[in-house]
Amino acid sequence: MRLIETIEELKQWVSENKATGAGIGLVPTMGFLHEGHMKLVETAKRENDVVLMSIFVNPAQFGPNEDFERYPRDMERDQELAQTAGADAIFAPSAGEIYPRESAIVISAGRLADQLCGKSRPGHFDGVLKVVTKLFHLSEADRAYFGQKDAQQLAIIESLVEDFNFPLEIRRVETVREPDGLAKSSRNIYLTGQERAEAPHLKKALEMGKQLAIGGMDPIPAMTDYLGENCSGTIDYIQLLSYPDLTENVTGEAILALAVQFEKARLIDNLLFTIKGN
Repeated sequence: MRLIETIEELKQWVSENKATGAGIGLVPTMGFLHEGHMKLVETAKRENDVVLMSIFVNPAQFGPNEDFERYPRDMERDQELAQTAGADAIFAPSAGEIYPRESAIVISAGRLADQLCGKSRPGHFDGVLKVVTKLFHLSEADRAYFGQKDAQQLAIIESLVEDFNFPLEIRRVETVREPDGLAKSSRNIYLTGQERAEAPHLKKALEMGKQLAIGGMDPIPAMTDYLGENCSGTIDYIQLLSYPDLTENVTGEAILALAVQFEKARLIDNLLFTIKGN
């Protein structure tokens, strides 16, 4: 497996593979890999000739009071895991390599960032779009792979690709979970023992809310009560929206999503399902 740290070297790797007609699958990550990332790579490996994983903790998507400096990093471990999963190359640039100067152009997620995580993290998804736009162009990927756990991010990236005719396909990959239902996340290491015992209740609350929503009821009051009784964390939001357009007129594909802030970790989770119209 090849470790690539500069844009020039990445361009060379892409050119070599394009010359042979190889299809490229891109797996963008911020590193500290877990089974969810491995599933992205394994899926990409089945559908492409070569797989490029990016590992870049993107400063543009962190707010001033968020955890950029303490976001977990372990490149040696990540390289071993990525190679085991089947990645052919890792692109791991420095921040200066990706952002050599302050850009005069701003990419905005618009109204899609007004719900869910975007509501309490202004500018976050603008930063996501900034880095994935660069990665899509630099990698010349045929397909890019994103997990459904970050469902708002997925919806926004799908909209970017569709609205601006990016020449690649966005592939959704289901959320990977622990045996007790907790969604895999690099931030789970920050949970205390008690918080880790409470965290599976997020998925249980979502399952309960899904059944209420399918039955035509508002799931949010019951979910709020359930989490209040079973979690010490603070609820950031619980929302039921259409998907992927993220509006409150919910018919057809829907997302039920929540975020809970524990002492040192903010956990998000969601379920995608169908609500039949009247």
